[in-house]
Order: sequence, then structure tokens, then C-alpha cells
Amino acid sequence: MHLCSLYRFPLKSSAAEPLQRADVERIGLAGDRRWMVVDAATGAFITQRLVPSMALLTARWVGEDALRLQAPGMPDLLVEVPPAGAELRGVRIWRESALMPDAGDDAAQWLSASLGRACRLVYLPRERAIQVDTGYASPGERTAFTDGFPFLLIGQASLDDLSRRVGRALPMTRFRPNLVVSGAEAYAEDQWRRIRIGTLEFRVVKPCSRCIITTIDPLSGLRGEDREPLATLQTYRKGEGGVFFGQNLIAEGEGELAVGMPVEILD
Repeated sequence: MHLCSLYRFPLKSSAAEPLQRADVERIGLAGDRRWMVVDAATGAFITQRLVPSMALLTARWVGEDALRLQAPGMPDLLVEVPPAGAELRGVRIWRESALMPDAGDDAAQWLSASLGRACRLVYLPRERAIQVDTGYASPGERTAFTDGFPFLLIGQASLDDLSRRVGRALPMTRFRPNLVVSGAEAYAEDQWRRIRIGTLEFRVVKPCSRCIITTIDPLSGLRGEDREPLATLQTYRKGEGGVFFGQNLIAEGEGELAVGMPVEILD
């Protein structure tokens, strides 16, 4: 088994960025989901669940201190990481409330025009990382603006099986993983508890429950009327608390990952 793909998402719910190598921090891949769009009035996080066209937003790091935003019909915008002492904005991501640095009016106006709703852009400094649910993690284990966990892993064979069931090839980016492993049987990752990729060890802590975002075509930003692949997943991957595809992970340390690294099952 080996790591066959690496992805990060600098802006939560934007287009995937494929990588050949990535630094690993305890809160996730370096630069992953460190930015988030929120409602200008309420601070509630905004994703493709509410605005499917966010799939067409491209966000790429420029060095370590700025983000370049691109969207159809919009000029590129370079947004600098907010400095120390920047205005803090109250935000909500699921049940979590936090104060995060606001990225300024230019970014807010650009995103509001692109998405057709009043919104703001916020940034997550590492020291403001969010505690992972202590039902699955220890106090002090934190994540960025993810849906709950620092890493998401999917087996390539699992996607291949799902594609056969749906009747068409599905891109892995519909499921927004960080890590894709090949060489294992379909859904083998359901049984893993600890793995090593290269020299880094990870705990496999929780199956990933899937939502309506999986029905959005990442190339068009449109939601499929057939509700696939969620409709098919519901026929054979439904369990207590949701429909599951992929596994959430927590890193045991920091280091580096690269496509092609061997994957070893420790438990």
C-alpha cells in the first residue's frame, strides 16, 4: 500500500489543491483550511452546502503570508495573512464559537460579489486552532477550519467500488480527502486503528459522515438532481448517525508526507 494522492484546501469549501508533498502539522496539512468564509451578519460559516458555486473558488498560498483568490468572472485577489492585532470576528463552525482575525474589507467585498451574499473572510492562526471533539481526542489535540478532524483518508479502491455502483467514474475531489491510499481492498480503512505513512503515525478515530456536498460536481459547481453518489451510499453505507465514507485521522507527530510513501497498518 502507498499514498497515491495528497490534497489540501487552503480555503474551506473551495477547490482542491493537489500536492506531491506536504508538511504535516498536528492541526492538519500545513496550510489546509486555514481560511474560511463566514456570514457578515452572524459569523456562521459558509460552505458548498449553502453556496454550491464555492466549488469554483480557487485559493492558493503565495508563500506563507498571502492567499490568492480566483473565481469565474472575477479579477484575482491577493489577501495577506492578517497581522497580529488585527480585528477579531466572532465566528461559528457547527457548535463551536471562536474569535478569529478578519482578513479585511477588500476580501469581504470580493467574496460577497463572487458568492452573491454578504460575507467576510477569516483566518486561523495556529495558536487559535480548534479543539477536536474530546469524545475522540485528548485535550490539546486541535484542528483548523475542518468539519471536526485534522485529516481525512479514503482508499482509492473504496472510490472505485462506489463508482461502479453509481455507474460512472467519480472524482475523488467530491469527497475532499487529504490522504488517498492505494493497494488496499475497498473499505479496508474501516478496520484500521493506527497507521504509519512514511515515518509518521496516525490514529484512525472516526468514520466520516457524508453530506450533500458529495452531490456537487467540483468542475461545474452544480448539484446533481439524482443526488448521487449520496443516494447510492445510503443503500449500503448507512449506520448510526449518518452515511459514512472515509476515515478521520489525528497525527501523532509532525513531519512530511509525499506521494508514493508506503502505508503500514499498525493496528
